[in-house]
Amino acid sequence: MNRFLAAVFTVTLSLSALAQEKNENPYETVQHVAEKTFARIKNEKPEIDADPEVLRTIMEQELLPHIDYQFAAFKVLGKHFRSVPKEKLSEYVQVFRKYLITTYAGAMSYYDDQEVVFEPASDIEDKKAVTVRAVIKDNARPDIKIAFKVRKNSKTNQWKAYDMVAEGISLIDSKRSEFESILRKGGIDEVIGIMNERIEKPLELDNGEDESASGE
Repeated sequence: MNRFLAAVFTVTLSLSALAQEKNENPYETVQHVAEKTFARIKNEKPEIDADPEVLRTIMEQELLPHIDYQFAAFKVLGKHFRSVPKEKLSEYVQVFRKYLITTYAGAMSYYDDQEVVFEPASDIEDKKAVTVRAVIKDNARPDIKIAFKVRKNSKTNQWKAYDMVAEGISLIDSKRSEFESILRKGGIDEVIGIMNERIEKPLELDNGEDESASGE
């Protein structure tokens, strides 16, 4: 997967982070959270330019509270969930949380004030899950259609994002496919190790080059 599409995944999933007050409409709140996050990135650009690690802090403070990272982590495991020792699940979820922070921070290095147009709000009465659609408009590239999935926690009534789809490709399905053979051959410890390697790499700001030819 090239770096730009990876950025689309993570940036748009970030856009789907939802405010946590009960009974809020995810269609309406998504824009509020997106605007708040991007405004902070703009305001702290000098600090980010001096130290890209600031992006991790912004992602952790602004986005992670509104993303159901545990549910997403379990969905990524898929059928392997039952085979993972219980004592390892907690470690895996916490590493996955840091992995998401790192992924979001890396994707946000691509952010250059692109326009995101959301579909109108819909009635969510009695719904437990919804799919919110939007279009990313970038003058340098064709429009990209995206959709993100959010669910209401039955205990807290909070809406949180757990997956997104860009041009028909699900982030959860992509990660599940990536980790499938690793889980089968090396187990959960190898997956945790791979995520930790990514987490430990210093963040670098995007230089504006499209590396689609690299196959990354």
